[in-house]
Amino acid sequence: MGKIIYSLVFVKKDSEKFTKLVTGMTGILGAKLSVVFFGEIMAVVSDLKKTNTVADKSNVVEYAKVIEILAQQFTVLPVQYGSIMESTEVIQNMLERNYSKFYENLEKVENKVEYGLKVFCDSKKIKKELATKLEPDLITKPTKNNNPSIYKEYLNKKLKEHQFEKLLLEYVDTIIQDITVRLSKMNPIHKFKKMESESKIIDAVFLIKKSKQEDLITTVKDLQKKHTGLHLMLTGPWPPYNFVNITIN
Repeated sequence: MGKIIYSLVFVKKDSEKFTKLVTGMTGILGAKLSVVFFGEIMAVVSDLKKTNTVADKSNVVEYAKVIEILAQQFTVLPVQYGSIMESTEVIQNMLERNYSKFYENLEKVENKVEYGLKVFCDSKKIKKELATKLEPDLITKPTKNNNPSIYKEYLNKKLKEHQFEKLLLEYVDTIIQDITVRLSKMNPIHKFKKMESESKIIDAVFLIKKSKQEDLITTVKDLQKKHTGLHLMLTGPWPPYNFVNITIN
């Protein structure tokens, strides 16, 4: 039998409130939650009799629910699903060895939440609009004998593709720039991924102060009004899954 770890929690002076919350919760397979602590950091865990049950999808959902409930009231570092250690003593030793790194990361996300922003477009419409901006001389012209040069056709095709990709990335960069400028007043930590697919041109995550959540929602609504040809989808708040940078020793 081992112990599965759900998250690390910054408790500080709220240990009584934290203990009361954890006591009333259950983890995967209905297991009672318990706490292993070192200093101001507590690991929320539960017993796991059979490690092969971890692969069950319903357990993943229950696992995420525990983290979400904890994150609503405390600062948490979500632990990767399936993190299992042999005993309370082993977990406590791990907390002691990595305490400074855990503490630094908890301070970074303290009183903050994560939001996701996905930006979708009508890829056919965008392609059509950008195609009109391609260089006019990138058009295959017939040779003197009116037979098009296969080599020239190939080169022009590649030049068009390169030019189109460049224009598309420039367009995406202007949207990202608009987003970052408008959100700058919230001083978020952010990460952007571009061109996840033809239709999903931006996939971003933001770490913002909990007090700025309404500002973020309003700003995204304003961005949607401005960019009517795009669809902006905001999700969250989430625990800071994308802003934890830890290698456990």
